[in-house]
Amino acid sequence: MADNGRDRTDAAPHVVVVGGGIAGLAAAFFLKDEPVRVTVLEGASRLGGKLAVSEVAGVAVDEGAEALYARRPKTTGLIKAAGLGDRIAMAGTKAAAVWTGNGIRPLPGRQLMGVPADMDDLAATGILSGDGVARAREDATMPPSERDGDVSVAAYVAGRLGQEVVDRLVDPFLCDVYAGRAEELSFEATLTPLAVASRKYPSLAAAAASVTPPPDPAEEKVPPGIATLAGGLGTLPGVLAEAVLAASPGAAVRTGATVRELARAEHGWRLTVGTGANPEYITADAVVVAVPAGPAGTLLAGVPGVAQAAAGLAEIPYADTAVITLAYPREAFSGGPAGRRLSGYRVPPVEGRTVSAVTFTTVKWPHLAGEVEIVRCQAGRIGDEKLLQRDDAELAALAASEFAEATGVTGAPVATRVTRWDGSLPQYTVGHLDRVARIRASVATQPGLAVCGAAYDGVGVGTSIATARKAADQVLTWLREKATARSVR
Repeated sequence: MADNGRDRTDAAPHVVVVGGGIAGLAAAFFLKDEPVRVTVLEGASRLGGKLAVSEVAGVAVDEGAEALYARRPKTTGLIKAAGLGDRIAMAGTKAAAVWTGNGIRPLPGRQLMGVPADMDDLAATGILSGDGVARAREDATMPPSERDGDVSVAAYVAGRLGQEVVDRLVDPFLCDVYAGRAEELSFEATLTPLAVASRKYPSLAAAAASVTPPPDPAEEKVPPGIATLAGGLGTLPGVLAEAVLAASPGAAVRTGATVRELARAEHGWRLTVGTGANPEYITADAVVVAVPAGPAGTLLAGVPGVAQAAAGLAEIPYADTAVITLAYPREAFSGGPAGRRLSGYRVPPVEGRTVSAVTFTTVKWPHLAGEVEIVRCQAGRIGDEKLLQRDDAELAALAASEFAEATGVTGAPVATRVTRWDGSLPQYTVGHLDRVARIRASVATQPGLAVCGAAYDGVGVGTSIATARKAADQVLTWLREKATARSVR
C-alpha cells in the first residue's frame, strides 16, 4: 500500500486529472504552466481515448476521431501551443452526399444537420420522394409549433417537415455524429443553433436559412474550416503528455492506473488507485474527472453532496461503434469517388445497411493521397449492438461489399483494419442540457472538483478541449481562493 501526495504545506498544490483521453490531457496541458503539480491517471494501457492512429497499407490513418474545426481559436490555440501549428492540415473538400436506393445524391446546398433551408434545393437532390418534398413544403404555411421545454429531434423536425426528412436526411447525420436516433436525441442539445433560431421563426426551414447563409462565391476557393494533423489526429495525445511531463519534474502521466474511489480528505481529496488487494492512495488538493459518464458517476457516487451529479451521469447512455478502414489501389476508382470530389456519404438507417457513413479519406485529406485510396466506414448505432458482434473479417467484407455497390469500385481492398470503440459516443437524450446543468451545479458545491469530456457540451474534439479549459480554470480559481484565504489568516 502506498500513500502519495502533497505532504509539505509549502509544496505546490497537487491536481490529479482522472482520465488520459483528449479532455484529460488537455486539462493537464492547460495546468502545466501554473504553480501546481499535475498527475494524470489513465486506467487503460494507452493514452488518447478515442484518438489513435496506425498504418493501413503503409499510410498513417486515424482509427477514431479524425477531424476538428480549425476556425475555433481555442482548439487551434492548444495545437499551436503544443508546437503542432505547422502540422495542421486542411480538408480538401467538405462536400458530402447521401446514399439511398436511387444512388449517391448530393445534400441540399443549405442545410444544418440535414434540416433543409430551401425546398427547391431539397427537391433537386432527389433524396426525398415527391410526396416527401410536398410534405416538407407545408412547413412554410403551418402555424408556429409551440414547445414547452426540450423535445426529441424527430418530434420537432417531423412535425414541421415530415417524417421523410427525418428518415432520409436528419437521422443519417445523427447516426454519423452521435451513433444515435432522432426519436431519442435532444433537439436542444444536438441541433442547438437551429433550436434557438426556431423560437424566432415560425418556419423551420426559415430558421435553418437564418443559420446557414447563402454561399459566398468569393469563398468558393477557400478551404473548408475542417482540419486534422499531418500524421494523424491520434498523434496529439502523446504530444500533450510529453509537454505536461517536460513542464515540471514533479508531473506524472500514468497508464494502467484505474481510479476506483474518490473521497474527501482533510485537506482536499483522496483517490484510491489499483486493486483492492494492493491499493495505492493519492492525495490531491483538486481533482478533474475526465472519464466517460458511467465511470465518472461511479466515482462521484462516493462523494457526499454530489448525489445529483452521480444520478445525472448515470442517465447518459453510450453507443458502441466500429471504424472499418479499407485501402484500394488507385486504379480501382475509375469513375468512382475520387472523381466526384466528395468527402464522403451517409447512409439513412432506414436503408438497413451495415455501414452508416463513409469518408473518402484520401479525397478529404489531400496530404494523404498516394498509391492507394483510403476509405473509412463507420458502423454501429445505439440499440444495434448485435451488428458489432460479427468478427473483423465479416465486418470488413460487409463494408467492402456495400461500398462497391454504392460506388462501383472494382476489386477487393488490398488492406483492411477494424477498430472497435465500445461505449464511444454519449447519447444526448431529451433533457440533456438540463441534466448537464444539474451535474455541474452539484459538482460546483465541492471545492476543488471539476468535470470535463464529451458527455457534456459536445462530442467533438474541439468541444472536449473547451470543457477541459473550463475545468482547469475552475480548479485554478479554487486554488487561488484557497491560497488567498490562507495568506490572510
